[in-house]
Formats: sequence, C-alpha cells, structure tokens
Amino acid sequence: MQFEEPVLLYGAGREARSTRAYIKAQSPATPVYVTVDSGEAAIEDTEIIAPVDLPAAVAQRRFGTIVKSPGVSRYRPIFAVAREAGIAVTSNLNLWGEAYRAGRTVIAISGTKGKSTTATLVHLMLVESGLDAGLAGNVGLAPLDIADRNAIVVFELSSYQTADMAFSPDIAAITNLTPEHTDWHRDVEHYYADKLNLIDRDQPFPVALGARAADNPLVLAAVRDRSRLIPPLAPFIEDRITAAVARSRLKGEHNLDNAILAAQIALKAGADLEAVVRGIAKFVPLPHRLEEHSFGATVFVDDSISTTPEATKAALNAYNGQRIALIAGGHERQQDYAELATLLAPSGVTILVCLPVTGDRLATATYAAAPDIEVLEAATLEAAMQALATRTARFDTVILSPGAPSYGQLERPGKVFHNFEERGAAFVRLAGELFAPPAA
Repeated sequence: MQFEEPVLLYGAGREARSTRAYIKAQSPATPVYVTVDSGEAAIEDTEIIAPVDLPAAVAQRRFGTIVKSPGVSRYRPIFAVAREAGIAVTSNLNLWGEAYRAGRTVIAISGTKGKSTTATLVHLMLVESGLDAGLAGNVGLAPLDIADRNAIVVFELSSYQTADMAFSPDIAAITNLTPEHTDWHRDVEHYYADKLNLIDRDQPFPVALGARAADNPLVLAAVRDRSRLIPPLAPFIEDRITAAVARSRLKGEHNLDNAILAAQIALKAGADLEAVVRGIAKFVPLPHRLEEHSFGATVFVDDSISTTPEATKAALNAYNGQRIALIAGGHERQQDYAELATLLAPSGVTILVCLPVTGDRLATATYAAAPDIEVLEAATLEAAMQALATRTARFDTVILSPGAPSYGQLERPGKVFHNFEERGAAFVRLAGELFAPPAA
C-alpha cells in the first residue's frame, strides 16, 4: 500500500511504532508526523506536531492520513474536522485489513473482560491442531506486524479497535458486556455500540457468545439473526473441557467460561478436540492477571489488569474460601461499586484497603454493607502494603484487583504509575520487600 501524501501518527505507542515501520517499508519517501497528548513522541524518522499546533496543521492539510492509536478517542472533535478537510482517519488494524485481509481467515474476539485469555486459548488450540495461526491485537503482535505471515489470524480487540473496524471477521466472539471506558466513548451507550460493532453487521459470519453475553439483550440484538450463533458444546465435550481446566493454570469460574468459549471458536475454525485439551494444558496466565507470588506464608495475587468491578468479583471468586486482604481503587470512571461491596464478606475478605479515587466510594459502600470488614484508606500503594504488613494475622492471601484503571495513581508520594503493568510490578516488589522472611 502506497501513501501518496504525508501521514500523521496520533499516539506514539506500540501500534504507532508498528505503523511507522509499515509506512517506511511500503513508502520510504513518505513524510511522517507524530502527535502525542502526553509523554514522549519517541518514534524514529518522524517530525513532531505539538497538540496545540494540530488544528492549524489540519487546516493547512499538511497530511493526507491520520493513523489513530487505540488509546486516542475517535470522538475527539479534531477527527471530525480532519474528515471535513478530506483527511482520512484510520488505524493500524484497518490498514492491516486493507493490505492483508484477503485470503486469510480472521477470528476476532472482544468483550469487556476475558478477551485476552480467550484469544490466547484459541490460538493455542489452533496451533496444537497443526493449523497455521497467529495471534495479534492487544495480545501477540500489532496487526501490521503480523502482516500476512499466517493463514489464520486471531485478533484480540478492545472497544477502541472495534469502534471503527472497517472489515468483517470470519468468526467473531463476545465474552461479556459491562460498562467500561466511558471516558473514551463519551457514555456507556456509545461504549456498548462501539464494542458490538464487531458483530452488528450485515454479513452472516458465525458468532460465539460467552456465558455472560449469551443472555444479554444488547448482544442478542447485535447478533440480529440467532442462526448465526455457534451452538453450545456437546455435553461430553464440555465435560472434557471442564476436566482439562481443573488440571490447568486457569483459575476461577470465569476462566472455565473463557475456556468453553475458546473451544467453541477453535472447533468451529477446524481444531480437533484433543488439540483443544492440549491447548488448555499449555496455557500460561497472562502477566498481571491473577498472577501468583508467595512471600513467607502469604500468597500475593497480582490482578492489576482489573479495571472494572466485574473483574474484581471474578478475582474474589477464584480465591473463595481464603482469608483475603483486597486492595482496590483507581481512576474514576463512574462505575458502580455497590454490588461489589455486598460480595466482599461472602468472598472471604477480612481487610479492604482502598486507594484513590474510586476507593472512596467502595469504602463508603463497604462500611454499610459489611461492617465486620476492616476498611483502610491509603493514599498510595506503598502505604497500603505497609498497612497490611502490620496485620498479617488477619489474612492468608493479598489480592491487588483494583477494579479501576491506574491513571494518576501513586506508588509513593511523587511516583505516578504510567500503566497497570507498573502498578502490578510495584505490588510484587513491595510484597517482597515487606513480607519476605529475612535471609538466614
């Protein structure tokens, strides 16, 4: 694909770097600009346009295409202005669709939670079946980096990517649907519509639904024709999957649901049952998703990727029966924590440590719903871990499952987390520093 006019990259993350490499390979002489709202625009062979100068650059039509990174909301007014000026607005994913979609089988998986695990399992199951499959999107490679190397491509897609996805898959799946990312999508209604754009299409490709999506009226309306739905697994196959999950590193009922959904997708795509079982056995938990670490007699569970109350509920369910110290709270996105508060005591939570900003609302709800739980409020993750280090007799397991993003959160005074990965890494490091027994 040739670029006849200069290109602007809006964002400088993994996908932007992938797009820059693609443009350089396809059109080496094409000038490329980059704009970022915060952080460094550290992409080689680009010219920086400051955000304050972007409206003028659009008005002057200094570029013919904007390639928007997923984290940049498609609802920003500048994109409407750009389109009116005749500037195309696209994405790494849509560029892949233009260049490489033809001749390949595309499996696209989305949902509020569970999509990364499900996509990873599907990929394992297909590879174990001897099929030429690759994994891309938010796990695996960026779309343009996977290019045309595989006959089957499994995409794990966020609502940021499905919102303006310009091509249709051959098989699609929705794991579940609950409110998230309302700041990016403007409101929950737009979030639902953007997420379901993956399946709400005229093409009659088959769709698989997770257990928590199968009875969702919005999801079923987006399916349009229920004959598109991939049938449930036969009972004997579901029994095999359940047994395989019980022997695997997949924890919790939600991960059994993910494995069953992955098996539906993989079998539809041509996998065989024995390979499906082997794929489950080979699954390794993704970083910061119910990732276990032990220091002394205490188990620490890094679930920093949890950004919704539903994800925190799933984490608690996976450790039901343990005496739990839960650390929760993060960036405010107007999510409802009232139901989560009612589930803490039945799940075995003995101590709740609340972090700003959403922790304030969770603490208030917990005081009312579960007065026997000790509720602590900490300004930083370091302070939260220090508080727990003085109360070790009250818990066996510490779970960091914030139920909110990491934006603006503090590890310690003056040290802000840039992403959930940094938050999870700090949690594990602090656990080792504060809870590991002294060396002999």
